[in-house]
Amino acid sequence: MRRSRTSSRTDEFMEFATGRAGHLHRSACLLTSGDTHLAEDLVQETLSRMYTLWGRMSRIENPAAYAQTVLVRTFLTHRRRYSAGERPLADLPDAPVPRSTDDPALRLALLEALRELPPKDRAVVVLRYWEDRSVEETAEAMNVSSAAVRTRSTRALAKLRERLGGSLAELITPA
Repeated sequence: MRRSRTSSRTDEFMEFATGRAGHLHRSACLLTSGDTHLAEDLVQETLSRMYTLWGRMSRIENPAAYAQTVLVRTFLTHRRRYSAGERPLADLPDAPVPRSTDDPALRLALLEALRELPPKDRAVVVLRYWEDRSVEETAEAMNVSSAAVRTRSTRALAKLRERLGGSLAELITPA
C-alpha cells in the first residue's frame, strides 16, 4: 500500500511540475535578467523544494502561487549568496544587435534595464507587473512589509523610466 501512495504522490507532483515548469522558467528568466542557465537552476531548485513538501501540500491553498513564492525566495537567497557582481556575458558588448520584426533590441534593452536593478527591486517588478500580484501578495512572497513593496516598486519604476526614457521610443520605432 505504501508503494502505491508514493507512486501516486510522485505522479501528482510530475503532473504539477510539467504544468508549471514553463511559467516558472519565464519568471526566473525575468528575475535573472535573461540568464537562462541560472533560471534553469532556480527552477530546478524550486521544483526540488516543492517535491519535498508535496506530501503536505493539502494544507496549501494554491500550490502554483506557493511555487512562485519559493522561486522568488530561492532567487533572493542566490543573489545574497553570490553577490560578487561579476557576470559572464554570452555576447561581446560591442557586437551589433540585428533588428527583426520580433525586435530583440527592445527585449535586450528591457532585460539590461532589469539587470541594473538591485535583486529585491527586480523581484518586486517581476512579481507586481509580470506576475500581476497585489502589493500584499508580493510582500508575502518576499517576506517584507507592504510599505517596502510600494517603496521598492516606485524606486524601481523610476530607475527603469530613467534608463529606458528616450531610448525606449527609439527601440519601438521601426528601423
